[in-house]
Amino acid sequence: MRRADRLFEIIQHLRRRQTTTARELGEALEVSERTIYRDIRDLIASGVPIEGEAGVGYVLRPGYDLPPLMFTEQEIEALVLGARIVETWGDAELAAAAGDAAAKIEAVVPERLRGYMANTALLAPSSYRMEPIGFDLAELRHAVRRQRKVRFAYTDVLGQGSARVVRPLSLAFFGPVWVLAAWCELRQDFRTFRLDRIHEFEALTDGFKAEPGKTLHDFLRRPQTWTRSSLTAVEDGSGNH
Repeated sequence: MRRADRLFEIIQHLRRRQTTTARELGEALEVSERTIYRDIRDLIASGVPIEGEAGVGYVLRPGYDLPPLMFTEQEIEALVLGARIVETWGDAELAAAAGDAAAKIEAVVPERLRGYMANTALLAPSSYRMEPIGFDLAELRHAVRRQRKVRFAYTDVLGQGSARVVRPLSLAFFGPVWVLAAWCELRQDFRTFRLDRIHEFEALTDGFKAEPGKTLHDFLRRPQTWTRSSLTAVEDGSGNH
């Protein structure tokens, strides 16, 4: 958790309870009491009206609230539509996070904008076509974020199979398919893989660091990256051999 997020959560905990100890906050946020003491001290220094002391507990004086987020109608439409798309096309974990994010935004925007946010006419219906994925997409997302290698079996459009260990770099949704861009250790080059053709997926504990020539930036600098032409290569197997 980023420190800014932790400070926000500390305030939220204090708003919900009359008195909270550093130990309780530390257990809830999975950090040490020493970290909580430091965070409380910094929040007080920044003007947050927290009262109390170490070993006794802390309380937030009534009437304090976080400054409201100010969005225009168009910004709200962008946020709501983005959240609804993620809820429809993402994995269950990401969909839940999108719903939570929208709820947090709705809770802090001014009253005059809440109804507009709830009733915006931009929708992402669930009756869409997406090729089914035979593993948990969240595991792959975590591997991308944490820079962990993954192993899987892959079957191309010609029905030819291969075993791969790759460095996952990026995920993109080209309806109706999700596509993975990766550095393939078998081919020693960048490859793109349709997720609906991946099976026996396994996230490994082996990490990797950015190396010149093997990064997402290097992949994106290549011509025809994330275009219909590159997807054609995925479709006919020429991009995966």
